[in-house]
Amino acid sequence: MSAVFVRVALDHPLPTLFDYRCDTSILAVPGMLVSVPFGKRHVVGLVCEVTAHSDVPADRLRSVSDLCTACPPVSAEWLKLTAFAADYYQRGLGEVALPALPQALRDASRWSRLFAPEERYSLTPQGRIALPDALPARASALRKLAQALAESDFLLAADARALHPKALASLAAWQDEGWVALDVIEAAAVVGSPASQNLPAPPVLPTLTDEQAAAVEAIRDADGFAPFLLHGVTGSGKTEVYLRALAEILAERPDAQALVLVPEINLTPQFEAAFRARFAALDGTAIVTLHSGLAEGERARNWFAAHTGRARIVLGTRLAVLASLPKLAIIVVDEEHDPAYKQQEGLRYSARDLAIYRAKQLGLPVVLGSATPSLESWWQADQGRYKRLTLSRRAVADAVLPTVRLIDLEEERRRGRASVEGLSGPLIAALKLRVERGEQSLIFLNRRGYAPQLACDACGWVAGCPRCSAYVVLHKPERALRCHHCGWEARIPRSCPECGNVDIEPMGRGTQRVEETLASAVPGARVLRIDADSTRRKGSAQALFSDVHAGEIDILVGTQMIAKGHDFQRVSLVGVLNADTALFSHDFRASERLFAQLMQVSGRAGRSGLPGEVLVQTRYPRHALYHALGRQDYVGFAGSTLAERRDAHLPPFVYQALLRAEGRTLEAALAFLQQAAAELTGIPAAERVTVYDAVPLTIVKVMHVHRAQLLIESASRAALQATLRAWQPLLRGLKGVLRWNLEVDPLDI
Repeated sequence: MSAVFVRVALDHPLPTLFDYRCDTSILAVPGMLVSVPFGKRHVVGLVCEVTAHSDVPADRLRSVSDLCTACPPVSAEWLKLTAFAADYYQRGLGEVALPALPQALRDASRWSRLFAPEERYSLTPQGRIALPDALPARASALRKLAQALAESDFLLAADARALHPKALASLAAWQDEGWVALDVIEAAAVVGSPASQNLPAPPVLPTLTDEQAAAVEAIRDADGFAPFLLHGVTGSGKTEVYLRALAEILAERPDAQALVLVPEINLTPQFEAAFRARFAALDGTAIVTLHSGLAEGERARNWFAAHTGRARIVLGTRLAVLASLPKLAIIVVDEEHDPAYKQQEGLRYSARDLAIYRAKQLGLPVVLGSATPSLESWWQADQGRYKRLTLSRRAVADAVLPTVRLIDLEEERRRGRASVEGLSGPLIAALKLRVERGEQSLIFLNRRGYAPQLACDACGWVAGCPRCSAYVVLHKPERALRCHHCGWEARIPRSCPECGNVDIEPMGRGTQRVEETLASAVPGARVLRIDADSTRRKGSAQALFSDVHAGEIDILVGTQMIAKGHDFQRVSLVGVLNADTALFSHDFRASERLFAQLMQVSGRAGRSGLPGEVLVQTRYPRHALYHALGRQDYVGFAGSTLAERRDAHLPPFVYQALLRAEGRTLEAALAFLQQAAAELTGIPAAERVTVYDAVPLTIVKVMHVHRAQLLIESASRAALQATLRAWQPLLRGLKGVLRWNLEVDPLDI
């Protein structure tokens, strides 16, 4: 038998494939996972090529240690997708392909357990009745185990052990009592049996508006690659369009799969509930989720379900765009404008852009939905590259868009009208009125914590982070000062560390302070705060949102977590605080993001037929952005902003890349970037590229590391990409910094 060699992609910064000898009797094929020696350790890699010859000298070749035969190889199309992402975002193929796989698959020691037969437990009807009463009141761990059984169709043995150290013994005892049933299944079936071949329509479907029906028909009749921009006002029924389009496509092709992307994890529960309710004829596990909040085992099982075609619908955040889906037939990107689709660490990719490329690669429709599309997508539709589908009115017959009213804070001050901790009199009065009516209100403030700073009036001291060039945020409930950049935390000082003054005061307002103020300003109101601090524990966000939907909350206070995607049926008032800060940002995208946030949060009001009202507190009521918001005029705002971008030569009319450097000193980081800029002079394609001066980042120091950036741009995407490809090897030869990274199409500059 002649020798066989494989070229393997490894999760390593070097943009090359590594050759190995394949001595096993099992034939390796492209797309197969292998365990190989790399230096002094063994790592998992992905076979990209199989060849009979290798250019590496025989004495330097090492052999493949193991092959993962239980997991089918990924497809050639998936390898091409990751190769494109690696090339476009200037990373090694292994740095893209391997992190796209579940962590469990990247550990060869877990392969045998991962694909071994699984034991799973489920509650019997008798157990649902008898088990809760049989548990001791103080047995909190056992109660969690019982609750996990009650809330799911089945519980795997591995997941049970994670909940309780002696879970299997307890489950065996409950099995003896007849409360729990046990069955053993093959790994390939852990995520469920194959889906039903037909997708019968549910007995009752909402009546589509004419615009919804036209959108569904256009998506259903698409032939080959067809990018759609679904521009629908908030509450216009974009989700219903997704559901109908998917139902028709999946019914036409019994083995087809659909990928639905959402920007944030906290949006997945309500989407999953809607999809499971609509596609009830599917096996319960033929709809799976993929996001970073899943446990490793659960994510691996869901990925495997998608990879083997058992999952018909995959719902996930940005990482799901690189899931292996061999029968993919349609892609949906909800809230396509959201910056959360852009990864900010490691491979800095845009999930929305990769979704569009993947649809083009496979020749299938992709639907980008939003009430406030990104200006890049809007421009593509203006140019005719995307087909625009419009939903101009709300889907519920008696639901209309909320009225927007601006509260001039300067006018309120001139007239001597009192405010309470940043809440104006008109806003407090409107909140009290909603509480009296039994309606809900939403207060939006995109700043968590109690106050942005803690300061001393006597000497001017402001609490700062010792590791970062940033102020720390006061978190009053925890009695702590916390840095939101590095996580540094300290107790609140009793006095000013500079002058000893005991009258140190918080400056500004965060969601915690607003929550506290509302409790006294609106007596009797049930106030709930939802932000990154109140939803740290797994499942906490879903529980809090459930309280809101159940009507147990009168006033909801939150950050951007509550601004988009949620269907609050009882909310009739939205109040917006501290929006003015974004009007004067150095970031040219700040106004676009602010307008999108305000339009999205405004859309939470009046969705079920209740008259909706939005009150925006501002010191600049004559600003053009607020006027466009008052008219709910996204089209006008997009047109004027794109005209400004064109005149200023900003995206989408140019293409950009950002080189960031991190050093022990700012001088070292800037010197590295200046050397990097000098290297561009020898690259022919760089003649069509504009290079800006190296500058420090807005937050210069994080964790004692100083940061700077160098921006380059070009009116030609091809010229920029050619420049980056030639620049990368030169950058690797430069020294003097701790690390550097290159980002294509940056969102934060």
